[in-house]
Amino acid sequence: MSLFWRIFLLNTAVLIAATVLLMLGPATVSTPVLPTEALILAAGVAAMLVTNAVLLRIGLAPLARLTGSMSIVDLLRPGQRLAATGHAHIADLIRAFNTMLDRLEAERAASAVRALSAQEAERQRIAQELHDEIGQTLTAVLLELKRVADRAPQPLREQLHQVQETTRNSLDEIRRIARRLRPGVLEELGLISALKALATEFSTTGLTVHRSLDNDVPDLGTETELVLYRVAQESLTNAARHAYARHVHLTLRGCQNGVELCIGDDGRGLRRAPEGAGIRGMRERALLVGADLTLGQGPAGGTEVRLRVPIRTGSS
Repeated sequence: MSLFWRIFLLNTAVLIAATVLLMLGPATVSTPVLPTEALILAAGVAAMLVTNAVLLRIGLAPLARLTGSMSIVDLLRPGQRLAATGHAHIADLIRAFNTMLDRLEAERAASAVRALSAQEAERQRIAQELHDEIGQTLTAVLLELKRVADRAPQPLREQLHQVQETTRNSLDEIRRIARRLRPGVLEELGLISALKALATEFSTTGLTVHRSLDNDVPDLGTETELVLYRVAQESLTNAARHAYARHVHLTLRGCQNGVELCIGDDGRGLRRAPEGAGIRGMRERALLVGADLTLGQGPAGGTEVRLRVPIRTGSS
């Protein structure tokens, strides 16, 4: 039972008991109670109850709003605050809740920076090991297979050529994984070239990527460009693996005081499914650069992801 109904029913019981005692006790207006006196007393009790309910509802309304806000608050969607209204204790409680949200959001942002920085460092380490260790080992295997195939008899040579082709495909796959883990083109050629390479890579998987990239986008800094690249990468991955889309539109353009990245597909849409680790990861990355990430249905159906990044001075 809510706090409102507890207080209201308690007051109701007290008032009804007092009214019964007044009607049946010696302090009544007359004995026995006249019908007109009973009606007057009943009307008085009803008026007191209604007044009491209205006052309680008004007094506890800020507490009800606080309860509703606490049930839906999400640290990945910062800025949700309540006005500190109501009586002194309720206003103090709301202010304490808002202060707690400020602290939690700051701590979440700091921990997200550390976690994502460690994640990127681990990705770079794995990509480097894939390229230097496994890549070089498979390259050596390919050279040895070629040397053996050149000396082998014809029937065995065909089999060795098939093994060579399988090994070569594995080497290409490892290089592709390494590029996705560590987008070297982003560091070397910039965001536009990295997004073009990303669109080309997904176009070879049966997904048609239509890109519209503004070459006049200002310099955003390494961290912001990495966030844009990772959000585009995750969105394209979701479109290909989960949405079963056939066409995706990738757009990067300048907007008022910032840059907007938009990825829209013609897949099956979100369908009110709970957000997975990929989407929550995109939200955490957006928080790192103060960006606004929205997901919803696109104009032609499917899913549309929009990331609006403000231009920050002094980015590096």
